[in-house]
Amino acid sequence: MLQAQEMLRKWEAGDEEVISLWKTMNNWVYEGFETTYKQLGVDFDKYYYESNTYLLGKDIIQEGLDKGVFFKKEDNSVWIDLSDEGLDQKLVLRGDGTSVYITQDLGTAQLKFDEFGMDESIYVVGNEQDYHFKVLFSILKKLGRPWADGLFHLSYGMVDLPSGKMKSREGTVVDADDLMAEMIETAKTRTEELGKTEDFTEEEKAELYHTIGMGALKYFLLKVDPKKRLLFDPNESVDFQGHTGPFIQYTHARIKSVLRKAGYVENETKVNPGRLSSYELDLIKALSEYPFIVEASAKEFSPAQLANYAYEVAKLYNKFYHEESILKAEDEDVKAFRLTLSASAARIIAESMRLLGIKVPERM
Repeated sequence: MLQAQEMLRKWEAGDEEVISLWKTMNNWVYEGFETTYKQLGVDFDKYYYESNTYLLGKDIIQEGLDKGVFFKKEDNSVWIDLSDEGLDQKLVLRGDGTSVYITQDLGTAQLKFDEFGMDESIYVVGNEQDYHFKVLFSILKKLGRPWADGLFHLSYGMVDLPSGKMKSREGTVVDADDLMAEMIETAKTRTEELGKTEDFTEEEKAELYHTIGMGALKYFLLKVDPKKRLLFDPNESVDFQGHTGPFIQYTHARIKSVLRKAGYVENETKVNPGRLSSYELDLIKALSEYPFIVEASAKEFSPAQLANYAYEVAKLYNKFYHEESILKAEDEDVKAFRLTLSASAARIIAESMRLLGIKVPERM
């Protein structure tokens, strides 16, 4: 620990050897991150580096000392007393002058506001950091930052695997790349069992397995309220009949298949089916709720609402599909209406999944 603290002191002092080693290791890390994020379909508009924000954080600490928000102890370390808020005392700068996490986070928060002037800023971090963010937000309020009221910690529960918690400190770390590879392989096995990819090229198969595997992984995580802890079972997540991403993806592909067979072309012509069946009514009602579900998900910081809505639409469409004839409907107006309803369901499913960062295939 003493060696690590000394290396940090040298890093902040600009020691060339330490800085060179730090840059080398950082490049390895960022290359690895990029590979994993690309596989998962995740990208970022902007990166903030602690190495670029700790100095601003130190300036804020000095500001706080001048205002009497912080105090120094005998070893020259800087603290804040938040015991009146049930948060105890918190170290904000070490005695040797080096920064801690809260120092850097203070600088990052200020830099984000300076650059974007945001009304709200959402920190998506696990619930093990609940205390840290309570302290961070409290400090910024005591420093008189009016925008601190718009800061929100989207605290999510931990994820367990059947073999144990996914946490490196307890020796049960699960490599993200290994998990994704397992998901893709499971998707391949399940899809080939159904025997529906005979007319796919090898490239199309690879893309489909990736889409299904990543869809299964993301959906399983997103369908649960963020605050809840969950048990992730890779095999259960790639089930084409359950409450899963692949079930929703398969429903979308099914609808697209129906539309292709009918030669359906979307147009503005109104169709009058006459009397609506209960299955059609249920589906129409569900589709009409889409904008309200999106709004509620955003306001409550809960993608789970949108994820579960997509599943409900898929379920209702499958009931409609099995109970009402579409392509063989005797009345042309009824057929046209059911095709239009099908197209609307496909569009809502695709858009809901897109907002969750999940692709839906045109065929599978």
